[in-house]
Amino acid sequence: MTRLSGKTALITGAARGIGLAFARAYVAEGAQVMIADIDLPRAQAAADGIGAQAVHLDVTRQDSIDTAVADTVARLGRIDILINNAALFTAAPIVEITRADYDRLFSVNVAGTLFTLQAVAKHMIARGGGGKIINMASQAGRRGEGLVAVYCATKAATISLTQSAGLDLIKHGINVNAIAPGVVDGEHWDGVDAFFAKHEGKAPGQKKAEVGAAVPVGRMGRAEDLTGMAVFLASPEADYIVAQTYNVDGGNWMS
Repeated sequence: MTRLSGKTALITGAARGIGLAFARAYVAEGAQVMIADIDLPRAQAAADGIGAQAVHLDVTRQDSIDTAVADTVARLGRIDILINNAALFTAAPIVEITRADYDRLFSVNVAGTLFTLQAVAKHMIARGGGGKIINMASQAGRRGEGLVAVYCATKAATISLTQSAGLDLIKHGINVNAIAPGVVDGEHWDGVDAFFAKHEGKAPGQKKAEVGAAVPVGRMGRAEDLTGMAVFLASPEADYIVAQTYNVDGGNWMS
């Protein structure tokens, strides 16, 4: 299928995991894709493997955001689609949360999303013709979790930001929406499992097994389970969808 034929996409944090799955799906749908990541060698290797291109991007630095956007436009001609996928995770009891962890997560997950969105939106407005922006939220943004206060707060902020940006930018023909995954297996969740092993005294892999069994579908998600929604929201089929956050979580959350 080529639902994204002729489109160009910038995907942040896409050297691995969910972001790379999105990049692979977009290439298969006919899009030109720029993989943006703080780890440029890994991003370049990933891009070479799927027929995409790569650019360095540190979403905590405005100069890096501006350079990556400008480089993407110079190399691909324009940006039609942005996926704000770059994010960090941490877990700790409330009384052990540090300002350093708080600042680090909000810098990447919230400020990084906002100011990358802003830079791409400015480009889309200047060239005309609208565009599609997809933010990565989480089921963690729908609720609190005892050990995950900071991450939950960043993803709740992402959902709110998606609503506000969506309402503001649609007058320029820019649709802003978000995807809220549940528990997605892979390298990221290996790290999450380690946090729970530390704070809950669980054996390595135990938390993953527990959360997977608790999903109504009966298993943890895979990165590929999210690609259909990412393609749909970037396609003309989603032109009338604005400021929404879609749960793709195997039935974990209903809203």
